[in-house]
Amino acid sequence: MCPHARHGLHWCDCVTEPLPDVPILIAHRGYAARFPENTLLALAAAVDAGARHVEIDVLLSADGVPVLFHDRDCGRLCGMPGAIHDYPLDALRAMSSYAPDRFGERYRGTRIPTLAEFAAWLGRHPDVTAFVEIKRQAVEQFGCAGVLAAVSQALAPVRAQTILISFSLAVLAAARPSWPRIGVVVDRLAELDEAAVSALPCEIAFCDIAGLPPAGPFVLRQSLAVYEVDDAATARSLAARGATYIETFAIGELSQALRS
Repeated sequence: MCPHARHGLHWCDCVTEPLPDVPILIAHRGYAARFPENTLLALAAAVDAGARHVEIDVLLSADGVPVLFHDRDCGRLCGMPGAIHDYPLDALRAMSSYAPDRFGERYRGTRIPTLAEFAAWLGRHPDVTAFVEIKRQAVEQFGCAGVLAAVSQALAPVRAQTILISFSLAVLAAARPSWPRIGVVVDRLAELDEAAVSALPCEIAFCDIAGLPPAGPFVLRQSLAVYEVDDAATARSLAARGATYIETFAIGELSQALRS
């Protein structure tokens, strides 16, 4: 049976190796088009759909435990007030990350994973590379040293499979001496020319598609990942201009479309 069947998917073109004319796809927060984002369920579904690169977001609980979560507040994903850093881990474990506005009650009970739980999952998939985004809110609340210590401890078993990324130049600068691979996230591609950004020896740059120049090749010292893209024509066009990676919520659909 195709592994997609367990998630109700119908295609069987599992993506194991990128084709020459197809960009490398990154599953943005897992298979977020179909499952609650930043959950182990979404990540497992992304790998079943062929993803070999995933991206997750990291915030810290009130007691300093790194967890997978994107938003500055818990309303959209959990239907709860406050922010992740307002709750200790025990309270977060009692909450569901189920995106009720999108999925209703279907995924109620889906847990917010800790980064250590994610690391254990990633270790069972040695062919998967993870981009781990440290959110600026975590740095604001706990400082660079506190965040990096917590993240480094959780990811220690899978350090070689991870690339640390962030909008926060401060946390990237602090991480660079000891972290093997880092990447910067920007809203506009032009930011890569700014002195503070260009001073960082990043291997990859993530850029919002809305912040790209309208035409012309991308000439960068880093590999470029573009988010958020869900259609094959746009993905191919960006790859032709020099983008190495395409980040997508719809990993299954886009993988299939690029190969049809």
